[in-house]
Amino acid sequence: MSRQGKKPIELLKGVEVQVNKDNEVVVKGPNGSLTQKLISGITLSIKDSVISIKRDDKILENGAMQGLYRSLVFNMVEGVTKGFEKKLELIGTGYRAAVQGQILDLKLGFSHPTLLDIPVGIKVEVDKSGVITISGIDKQLVGQFAAQVRSLRPPEPYKGKGVRYQGEYVRKKAGKSAKSK
Repeated sequence: MSRQGKKPIELLKGVEVQVNKDNEVVVKGPNGSLTQKLISGITLSIKDSVISIKRDDKILENGAMQGLYRSLVFNMVEGVTKGFEKKLELIGTGYRAAVQGQILDLKLGFSHPTLLDIPVGIKVEVDKSGVITISGIDKQLVGQFAAQVRSLRPPEPYKGKGVRYQGEYVRKKAGKSAKSK
């Protein structure tokens, strides 16, 4: 039994939720709209500005899917009202970032600049202090793009240089030391 899937989702003011004939959920809010297709056996019901996710008990895998789709719909409601944001820090000498239109230009100590296309629906800002702010209404897209940027130069354990999430702790290792007599 899915405990997470049984929790109701309360709708905030200004948020509309509809279910299409194709079993597709459309959530519209002040920041935009998002869609998510539901699998067969999972149904969504809206009553008095409260969304509840129901499942067909005949299909065994729907227990896990109920919790998954409840989280996806909750993130959609949260995204169209507040939005999501991830912050990345560039730590290292000469590490820089700049946004040029829909391209993120990163200089991460390689012999060449690294160019990344910014996906549609994502907004990227770069501070002078080397903090990259990635924001958008789709939590999956924001998290995936932040992980993609971090994977270009993950923090290394000896000096701590690289791209890391803001507030991420990197445990440092002791380097090689000279053998004493």
